[in-house]
Formats: sequence, structure tokens, C-alpha cells
Amino acid sequence: MPMASSTKKRTTMAKLNRENKLREKRIEKQARKDARRLEAADAATRPADADADEAPAEADARAS
Repeated sequence: MPMASSTKKRTTMAKLNRENKLREKRIEKQARKDARRLEAADAATRPADADADEAPAEADARAS
């Protein structure tokens, strides 16, 4: 019956560095996606707010 090795397999520094780089890249990508979503949501609400702000000004200009 074969005996299991008593030494633990070690992950090389190169592999750890690759994994860390990949993890950071995924985090940055997710941050870009979140920023894009927020910007799109702001753009969707901004025109409605801008129209509401302009309406009284236009009404005042017509009254004069």
C-alpha cells in the first residue's frame, strides 16, 4: 500500500503572482462596470431633472 507524502505541495511565487494579478484585474474590471452602470443611471435620471428645472424658466420668459 503506497504511503502518502508527508511534504506539503507548495505553490510557486510565480503562480501566486499570476493569481494575484488576475484577482486585481477582475476587481478593476468590476469597478469599471459599476462606474459605467452608475453613469448610465445618472444619465437616465439627469434629463428628467433638467427638463423640470428648465420648465419654470421658459414659462417666466414667455410671460415677460
